[in-house]
Amino acid sequence: MLKGPCGNRGSSRLSYTFWIKLGADVIVTGFEIRRSERKVRSMGFFYLFVTISLTVYGQLVVKWRVAKAGALPVHLLPRIRFLTALLFDPWVFTALLLAVAAAVSWMAAMTKFELSYAYPFMSLAFVLVLILSAVLFNESITVPKVLGLALVVAGIIISSRG
Repeated sequence: MLKGPCGNRGSSRLSYTFWIKLGADVIVTGFEIRRSERKVRSMGFFYLFVTISLTVYGQLVVKWRVAKAGALPVHLLPRIRFLTALLFDPWVFTALLLAVAAAVSWMAAMTKFELSYAYPFMSLAFVLVLILSAVLFNESITVPKVLGLALVVAGIIISSRG
C-alpha cells in the first residue's frame, strides 16, 4: 500500500503517507502538514531572494563607486588612503551593511533548506550581475559568458530537483 521512501523531513510525501496509513481521520492533519510545509518553503525562498538581491546590490554598488574613484594607486601609502576612502564612502558602507543583512537572511534560509539545496541558488547572483552590469556599466555580454550562465542555470535546475 505504501510506495517509495517515507519519513523524509520536509517532503510532502510524508503527509501523503500519513493520510494513506492512518485513513480518513487524518485528512485535515495531512492538509495542514502540506500547507505548513509550503509556507516554510515559501519563507525559505523569500530569504534566498533577499540574500541574492542584497548580494547583487553590494556588487553593483562597489563596482560603481570603485569606477568613480579611479585607478588603484601604485604605491602603498596612497593605496591605503584610496581603499580607506572607498571603505567609508556612504554607498560602499551601505553595501557592507547590507552584506551583513544578506548574511542574516542566509542564516534564516538555512533554517528552511539543506545547504546543498539552497547554495546553488546563490548562482543566480551571477546571472543578475551579468545582466545588470551590461545595463548599468555597458559591460560586454559575450557568447562564452552566456554559455557559462546557461550552464549555471542548468545546474540550478538540476540541483533543485534532487
